[in-house]
Amino acid sequence: MKQHSWFKAGWPPIVVVILLLLIWQLAVTWGNTASWLLPSPLKIITDGTTDMSRVWMHTRATLRIMLIGFTVGVSVGIVVASALHMIPGFKAGFYPLLILSQNVPTIALGPLLIILFGFGLLPKIILIALVCFFPVTMATLDGFMQTDRHMYNYLQMIGAKKRDIFIKLELPNALPFIFSGLKISATYSVMGAVIAEWLGGGVGLGYYMILQKSAFRADREFVSIFIIVLLSLLFFGLIAWLEKLVIRWNMKRSS
Repeated sequence: MKQHSWFKAGWPPIVVVILLLLIWQLAVTWGNTASWLLPSPLKIITDGTTDMSRVWMHTRATLRIMLIGFTVGVSVGIVVASALHMIPGFKAGFYPLLILSQNVPTIALGPLLIILFGFGLLPKIILIALVCFFPVTMATLDGFMQTDRHMYNYLQMIGAKKRDIFIKLELPNALPFIFSGLKISATYSVMGAVIAEWLGGGVGLGYYMILQKSAFRADREFVSIFIIVLLSLLFFGLIAWLEKLVIRWNMKRSS
């Protein structure tokens, strides 16, 4: 039954994507559009296959910094959210700074990070971590605020310590919110990695896109875009799958 419902919900967008690609292919073919201006889907697939070794090398580089930056960003985000929630006065002092930090454009931080840390891996990881940090921090804070107040008051009445209430009640109840932030950060991490590679470096999908733009290779630009979209979808799907496993395990443990 679950497989049938998944298939029923999943086929409409697949059909729409196939139809759009078909319309795209026919429009380019019948309109005699120049391939350097707007390549057809078949041309994009063919060229991507031809240049697969180089594309895969740049994809691996993007995956590497994406995963490192994501891990650093969400880890720091969860720790900071927990500190803001647990330590009195921290939230009142630092919460406005969190909001203000999001008013600085990501593209403007890149050159500053390069000036401070050079052209190596570190400024790219910091940029991705900053992009991933905010969504998971805010989602985690919201999760802590949605704790069942009746259960919270009951645990206080029986003498439970604040640390025990946090570990046994607040943190487990915040898991759905944390995973919502993780899913947003997962998609942002890919975008952050590409932006970081635009700003500096000699490898990665962002760097590959700059090279193809300079060569007026629109087909290879589309190859990069398709891979970036695919990475975002796969990473989002992985986090969603982990969410089901963790929340199911937490519910069994609670029961």
